[in-house]
Amino acid sequence: MEVIDSEMPDPIDLEAAYARLEKWFVDCSGAVVAFSGGVDSSLVAFLGRRFLGKDGVLAVISASASLKLSDLDAGKAFCANNDLPLRVISTEELLNPDYFSNPINRCYFCKSTLYEKLDPLLSEFPESWILNGTNLDDLGDYRPGLEAANEHRVRSPLVECGLGKAMVRKMARSFELECWDKPASPCLSSRIPYGQHVTEEKLRRIEGAEAWLGEMGFSICRVRHVEDVAYVEVPQERIGELPPLHTIQAEMRRLGFTEAVVDSEGFVTGKLNRMINE
Repeated sequence: MEVIDSEMPDPIDLEAAYARLEKWFVDCSGAVVAFSGGVDSSLVAFLGRRFLGKDGVLAVISASASLKLSDLDAGKAFCANNDLPLRVISTEELLNPDYFSNPINRCYFCKSTLYEKLDPLLSEFPESWILNGTNLDDLGDYRPGLEAANEHRVRSPLVECGLGKAMVRKMARSFELECWDKPASPCLSSRIPYGQHVTEEKLRRIEGAEAWLGEMGFSICRVRHVEDVAYVEVPQERIGELPPLHTIQAEMRRLGFTEAVVDSEGFVTGKLNRMINE
């Protein structure tokens, strides 16, 4: 396995992780990969293609309202660039009142809907396993979607082979996968506080707001949709680089928010999960 440059870790570490994955896939006769375009599921899909061949793997991405259109396009491009079979499905989770009402286990209903859509593919691809991109670090976070994966007997090769996020990125980089350093991009619904309804209108506002910040040079950012107020988060050390507040407020109002606030704490992943422990 090639190591790209001297900044990469000891190649023995990568080779050992790669060997574990290669051995894991020996028992897998086919893979239907729950694919999001993020680095984790991209690596799983790429390795499935590498170990099982083009006919042995299918990446499946949902054109969900909670997925950024830019992430959908990036996922399609990744599959095209890596000769990876792709199928785009529609999960329509917003039609599920258990999802729309946004309970603290919203992710469970999202993943349940996804895996229910993937289950029928097993008749089309007999003896295949449904795989996801869950990595070892995800087990220490609040992720109710993991319960749905267990219920549908979804396999997680990264977890089962002991790979955390850092090793996933290192391995993806060693293969020169274009997404190796892609910032984490959880679903847009994660920007809406639990208990406040998830609607397509809110999701499009959030997507537009974060796209605008991206154009301003903030590839890592979040816009939390709290009631109708946009709470803007960028890395704390970069808050001073933001446009003037009146400029931010004008853009957020144009997108449909009533007001905009810059969060002085800065970007913190999973910030809205704090209310769970309150």
